[in-house]
Amino acid sequence: MKKFILLCAAVTAFAFLSLSQAWAAPQTECPVMGGTINKELYVDYKGERVYFCCAGCPETFKKDPEKYMKKLRDEGVELEKVPAEAAPTEKKQ
Repeated sequence: MKKFILLCAAVTAFAFLSLSQAWAAPQTECPVMGGTINKELYVDYKGERVYFCCAGCPETFKKDPEKYMKKLRDEGVELEKVPAEAAPTEKKQ
């Protein structure tokens, strides 16, 4: 009986992880206004790149970034990672 319960738990966990990966989608809409994103308008935030639909949206995002990041996460959006060449580097002393 214990083996059966462990097997059921493992199958359930695997199914949940598989489904959660399937729900992740690339960003196609602006988190501020909901318009189609323009890949030339973005903010890099905590290692992730957030795209916007118009020039005013990045400033609105910067006023409360966690609000918009939560919205993106709740919608299952998987943001792009900041490219290595764009990431800030540490100054060596």
